[in-house]
Amino acid sequence: MVGATLPVAAQAADLEVTHWWTSGGEAAAVAEFAGAFDERTEDTWVDGAIAGGGSTARPIMISRITGGDPMGATQFNHGRQAEELVEAGLMRDVTEVAEAEGWRDVIAAPSLLESCTLDGEIYCVPINIHSWQWLWLSNKAFEDAGVAVPTNWDEFVAAGPALREAGKVPLAVGGQPWQNAGLFNVLLNALGGRDMTMRVYDDKDAEYAAGPEVAEIFAAVADARELSQGTNVQDWNEATNMVITDQAGGQIMGDWAQGEFQMAGEVAGEDYSCLPGLGVNEIISTDGDAFYFPMLDDEAESAAQEELASILFDREVQIAFNLKKGSLPIRKDVDLDAANDCMKKGLAILEAGGTVTSVNQLVSPDTNTQIETLFSEFFADTSMTPEMAQERFADIIADAY
Repeated sequence: MVGATLPVAAQAADLEVTHWWTSGGEAAAVAEFAGAFDERTEDTWVDGAIAGGGSTARPIMISRITGGDPMGATQFNHGRQAEELVEAGLMRDVTEVAEAEGWRDVIAAPSLLESCTLDGEIYCVPINIHSWQWLWLSNKAFEDAGVAVPTNWDEFVAAGPALREAGKVPLAVGGQPWQNAGLFNVLLNALGGRDMTMRVYDDKDAEYAAGPEVAEIFAAVADARELSQGTNVQDWNEATNMVITDQAGGQIMGDWAQGEFQMAGEVAGEDYSCLPGLGVNEIISTDGDAFYFPMLDDEAESAAQEELASILFDREVQIAFNLKKGSLPIRKDVDLDAANDCMKKGLAILEAGGTVTSVNQLVSPDTNTQIETLFSEFFADTSMTPEMAQERFADIIADAY
């Protein structure tokens, strides 16, 4: 038993854990959780990986829970994705574990624990701090194109023609809707700043979202669309691989991309470079993953859920998982001497307070879906002008909740 104050399971249990971590780096990271759980308890991690990313996996997970076929634990992102399940009484709280182990005292991003909390009870384990605001660059692609590795977004855009001339796709963007919407949100935050992001998504100021300042962001998204022509891949990790193999100049993607670079043996600062906040505003979002625990009737499985909750937050396990995942540990009392150049940049920004609340925490899943649909259409249909897209976006914000 990890937490000394917690009850010991009467018998061993097989605990099914569902998640959408299926890329090479993700699989290596989640194996750290599974291995620790199997080694430290009498229980067994039964892996329930669902391919296709969160947008594919979440409806399956929710359907199983609401349909009476719950798993032992399941991944969700922070925000409001599991809100209705908690309110319906379908998720168990892990408050006793959190209080026994002092999670509030050591958490590096308190807002993520607050995202797990409803009416004073804690319903999930925050396991990392993920940030979207990164531009990943292939150093060799720029060398092949005869231009310097960019230090900011404007320089990257300016390098586009040279990359095309060298046979490279300037900006790799996969075809999944969440990638398209995420790219827009990164541009909003990096080019517009924290205040713009909060005014649009927290204040839900539709008039501002339709105005000239945000129009500049839509112009940048149009640049990104042009730069991404010729990507022709669907999954995010396929787009990352284009950067790893020097077929593309760069990719806007969250820090989970680091896991793919590491799996490929790439060295940060040598083979690839990273620009937090696109080199413009070094601000990162405090997003991340969390594990929730559906209500179960089986006593042994319920005890195993508490074991798992404790292990996920354990200091050593946090280091092992996050070094492979590319994210920042949720705990502030960990030693990350092994962190690479890009992870150290993220840690420095976090320690300096350069963070912004993630969009997932500010709007409902329904609003997120509408935004994803809009930008998926925008990237697929070059006849849609930035002005047309901005008008639809402002309408979404007007109805957001």
